[in-house]
Amino acid sequence: MSHSDFPDRLPARSSRKGFLDALKYDANGLVAIVSQDAKSKDVLMLAYADRNAVEKSLKTGLMHYYSRSRKKMWLKGESSGHVQKLVGMYVDCDGDAILAKVRQVKAACHMGYRSCFSFRIGKDGKMRVVGKKLFDPKEVYKK
Repeated sequence: MSHSDFPDRLPARSSRKGFLDALKYDANGLVAIVSQDAKSKDVLMLAYADRNAVEKSLKTGLMHYYSRSRKKMWLKGESSGHVQKLVGMYVDCDGDAILAKVRQVKAACHMGYRSCFSFRIGKDGKMRVVGKKLFDPKEVYKK
């Protein structure tokens, strides 16, 4: 069976465990998650999660991810208070990427912007800030 048969890998009777078992994690045990504002439809960020983080997100209703740099699970907003409340979780047809529709508290980006995708590259190659900055990271993170 190829990984493109994702729906066929799901158990006949749906369960959280069946869903978690059927996901196609990469060699590091991670799956990509795109978070999207459930109301505005803005793409907020891309992060990764291991099985435990996906399961914790589903159980608590708050988005958890896996930090590749810190090598541990983290609750989105654990330092800033800018949590993501899970509205719905969707998986792509291959089972190797998740779309999390969320209600974002304040901002998703650690740089203070509503979205991590607040920088546009023009046809001229120049980068422009197109997003709205909502907070000063130095004040929030005390760094």
